[in-house]
Amino acid sequence: MLPVDLVTPVELLLAEMSGTSVKISDSVAVGGGCINEARLLKTTAGKYFIKYNSSAIFPGMFEKEAAGLKILSDTNTLVVPEIIGSEESGKHAFLLLQYIENGIPPKNFWIEFGTELATLHRNTNELFGLDYDNYIGSLVQSNKRNTDFYGFFISERIEPQLREARNKGALSQSDTRYFDSLFSSLKNIIPPEKPALIHGDLWSGNFMVTSGGSPCIIDPAVYYGHREADIAMTQLFGGFPPGFYDAYNQAWPMEKGWQQRIDVFNLYSLLVHVNLFGGSYVGQVLRIIRQF
Repeated sequence: MLPVDLVTPVELLLAEMSGTSVKISDSVAVGGGCINEARLLKTTAGKYFIKYNSSAIFPGMFEKEAAGLKILSDTNTLVVPEIIGSEESGKHAFLLLQYIENGIPPKNFWIEFGTELATLHRNTNELFGLDYDNYIGSLVQSNKRNTDFYGFFISERIEPQLREARNKGALSQSDTRYFDSLFSSLKNIIPPEKPALIHGDLWSGNFMVTSGGSPCIIDPAVYYGHREADIAMTQLFGGFPPGFYDAYNQAWPMEKGWQQRIDVFNLYSLLVHVNLFGGSYVGQVLRIIRQF
């Protein structure tokens, strides 16, 4: 059941939005997440989605997720759940969103997805990063702004996760020399591009198919980065169908050799997984980094 201390604030948010009294009639657990509790709320005003957790464990997580969803929504590209509100109540913090009904992907789904992601990525900024830090999974993601992608990738993406992995004993001090070698080679590996607005955690668990058959993105870790980081993340757990990449490249071609850069971009995501889960992810990191 929904925690008692969330019932009243949720009903008040919905009443404010709808202009009439709203009551929660039922809540049903929703699977898929490993960090937060998630439920489908059935109310007198319709269905809504809520995720919640201890307000003390992940301070500001839902507020920052809501801000990221708004940034994505404001681009008017991919479907993003409407934000109803984000608050703290008692020991809990929560994020209340529009409930997206699952649908069946139509024949052109992956073409639409790839094309719209390319359009999203065309949203740019003068600097890499973001004006606030957010979360990647349950880890704080530092987004300190930088005019230079290579400096941003090293100082805001790889190095914080590398330090955490060393502190946990997952990686040894001797492994550092491989990262040093990669850092010195980055400009020869990754082509320069303008900052692109990216989802930041775009794997198969963070998109949905709406009841109308459109792609909908959820659970973002947004920032302005290199657009190939999003593309690489889609490849981390099996990859999307070829039509997705063909459509993306038709809409906005990536620089030649993007397939060979996937592992380098995915070092960030893999280090995050090392720090969250350990296990086989350590071996994947070492396999990649020992090439340099």
